[in-house]
Amino acid sequence: MHFSLALESGEIIDSNFERQPATFTLGDGNLLPSFEAILIGLRVGDQREFVVTPENAFGQRNPENMQDIARSNFDQDDLQPGAVLSFQNANGELPGVIIAVGSDQVSVDFNHPLSGHTIVFRVNIVHIAPDAIH
Repeated sequence: MHFSLALESGEIIDSNFERQPATFTLGDGNLLPSFEAILIGLRVGDQREFVVTPENAFGQRNPENMQDIARSNFDQDDLQPGAVLSFQNANGELPGVIIAVGSDQVSVDFNHPLSGHTIVFRVNIVHIAPDAIH
């Protein structure tokens, strides 16, 4: 399928309309379940646009996902707001966006960058393999 993800403002977040179509197997976990549900029943040649609310996309922003971390926990001397760093937690790696850098604390946002946003999901189904549906 060809697809694009955009914000309601029209800003394109991701698109493969100018590249090779994406392939996936329904239920393989590569797409959010709500995005997969939208695709069920579509046929080759179908072109659709869906508006997906934050609750069904990347969730609402959670203020508890904003944390202040002691500056001494960072190896980098040149921390900049907007930088994305990888942090370790009990479940593996977790990306965090540096929001502010102080002399003693660094504010980090662990929310998904698209959380809180309504997503416009546009698709064009170009092929369906019989073994891609379970």
